[in-house]
Amino acid sequence: MRNILLFSLVVVMGLTACQNQKKDEAEASNPFFSPYTTPYNVPPFEQIKPEHYLPAMEKAMAEHKKEVEVIINNADAPSFENTIVALDDAGKMLSEVASVYFGLKSADGTEGIMKIASEVGQKLSAHSDDISLNPDLFKRVEAVYNQKDELELNGEQLMLLEDTYKGFVRSGVSLADDKKGELREINARLSELFNNFSTNVLTETNKFKLVIDNEADLAGLPASVVAGAAETATEMGLEGKWVFTTQKPSMLPFLQYADKRELREQLYKGYYMRGNNNDSLDNKEIIEEIVNLRVKKANLLGYESYADYVLEERMAKTSDKVYELLNQLWDRALPVAKKERAAMQAIIDREKGGFKLASWDWWYYAEKVRQEKYNLDENEVRPYFELNNVRDGAFAVATKLFGLQFEEITGEFPKPHADAQVFKVLEADGSHKGILYMDWHPRATKKQGAWCGAYRKQSRRGGENIPPVVTIVCNFSKPVGDLPALLSFDEASTLFHEFGHGLHQLLSDCTYNGLSGTSVPRDFVELPSQIMENWAGDPEVMKEYARHYKTGEVIPDELVAKLQNSGHFNQGFATTEYLAAALLDMNYHTQKETQELDVNQFEEDYLKSIGLIPEIISRYKSTYFMHIFASSGYTAGYYSYIWSGVLDADAFEAFKETSLYDQATAKSFRENILERGGTVDAMEMYKNFRGREPKIEALLRQRGLD
Repeated sequence: MRNILLFSLVVVMGLTACQNQKKDEAEASNPFFSPYTTPYNVPPFEQIKPEHYLPAMEKAMAEHKKEVEVIINNADAPSFENTIVALDDAGKMLSEVASVYFGLKSADGTEGIMKIASEVGQKLSAHSDDISLNPDLFKRVEAVYNQKDELELNGEQLMLLEDTYKGFVRSGVSLADDKKGELREINARLSELFNNFSTNVLTETNKFKLVIDNEADLAGLPASVVAGAAETATEMGLEGKWVFTTQKPSMLPFLQYADKRELREQLYKGYYMRGNNNDSLDNKEIIEEIVNLRVKKANLLGYESYADYVLEERMAKTSDKVYELLNQLWDRALPVAKKERAAMQAIIDREKGGFKLASWDWWYYAEKVRQEKYNLDENEVRPYFELNNVRDGAFAVATKLFGLQFEEITGEFPKPHADAQVFKVLEADGSHKGILYMDWHPRATKKQGAWCGAYRKQSRRGGENIPPVVTIVCNFSKPVGDLPALLSFDEASTLFHEFGHGLHQLLSDCTYNGLSGTSVPRDFVELPSQIMENWAGDPEVMKEYARHYKTGEVIPDELVAKLQNSGHFNQGFATTEYLAAALLDMNYHTQKETQELDVNQFEEDYLKSIGLIPEIISRYKSTYFMHIFASSGYTAGYYSYIWSGVLDADAFEAFKETSLYDQATAKSFRENILERGGTVDAMEMYKNFRGREPKIEALLRQRGLD
């Protein structure tokens, strides 16, 4: 018996030793477990594998909890430094791991990354609640907050203290234990539902294909569009055919030019029926549960609706203020959209079409109106908007405004995806400002849309400036055959837009991580991005960057004039479809009680009640409205684009009152807006720049709604 016990002990010790060895080897091979040794301390993307994320997150969360315990158990009285600053500094490893994981989940959501998405979300939700609902930690935060008037803090310190305190209160730290438990369950379930929603949308987007095998069905399409569809078909193993997808660079040209009406209908329905096909990828029940859980969460935290909870921290403050702006613009935009509809129906009738304009016809007949009214064909424009030229044009604007320099890094350098470009960003004096990644084209693993994020935010730790690592991700038209990537003017404007977000991150000059870069109210964050679109469309600027991809010829004055003359073209449609989505978002999140929700009926009834014409569909129908149902980012906040639109149109007029590159105005915009992050109240930042509150008139003029 003794020998058996000894043998068992030896076996157990041997197994433990093997397990420990394997664990040590796994930790040694995990890039997150050691300080980065990469240039500029960027993440070592090529070394990171899907199996590294969960172990790294578990270790990072454990480290974060230890750091929090040190704060809680500090024998010294709570102070700004040992509690508030220490809390802002805590969780550095977790930020590193999470920023890489979520950055790549959006830009390159491979099977391995998507497989662990639900588990990652659940773990992070529970960990966040462990920190924000910790009563002992809050006691120290509250003790510092109660002394704020005696602490002689500067503005940035005071903002960090107030944000930290409010963050705990708004997270539910003061709730009774049973209510905290309920809140934890809601947060965990919401995290799971967000992941399910976004996975379904991505799968649906990749699933739909319009396969054409009869060349006659391509009538009306430009040769470059046809060539792109042939390349897509070949990539999918359908050589000799043509494939169109619901990715916008593929879909929109088809809707714009394809003569076959029934095929336009088929493709557009494939797009707007995503998540609404009563199958395993259907999102309607997910939406119902998300909306009801948000009502419950808001009520638990003492708010009548989820919009009340969210807007408290935004510039708008109340849903009444949001509706006031949206309704004012709706009343201006809808009549314009109706005039646009009448102009298109007139063409259909003139051509003896014998049908009433439908939503899948809008782009096709809008293009006819544009060619008739302005003699402008988008295919005339694209050769002058080669992707790299547009990118360099955005860089040139930043150089003239802020003195920044951009140097492309080629050769071996860690990149989030092989397709990405990478740039070193320098100040005018040559000092390092940050790293900028740019990733341009669609792929099956990338979500739709365009966005800017950060793999590392700017901050100062121990007096040392930590420069940011920023990424811009888009879904632009791809190169086709011998043609480079030629952008539409809308895509060129989007590039400038996302670059504006990038500048907000790159020019941040804040001490604390929690306040730096784009850590501002959601309805303010679009100001730095949208104002850049004004330079994209300015004739003087276009003459600098819009050059023919073959000849290098500067865009002709005649074509610039056509673009300018058509600047208000289709703005009724563009504004109306956007406002419909913003109002729909508000309607979901101003609900005050849980309810059985027929999502399709809810959406249809509401949009009909505000007078949306059937020829226009809300920019995002509920079942693929990623902004509000795949995260909490733009929940009760999709209005932010138009709210910021008021700011950006008014702010750009400050330049127009002087000059496009007026150095005093640029310096003021940089110092009062771009550098400040969230260290100053948003309206105060704007007034510090403009000298007054914004006025709506500039936006109305900009959109031709005045």
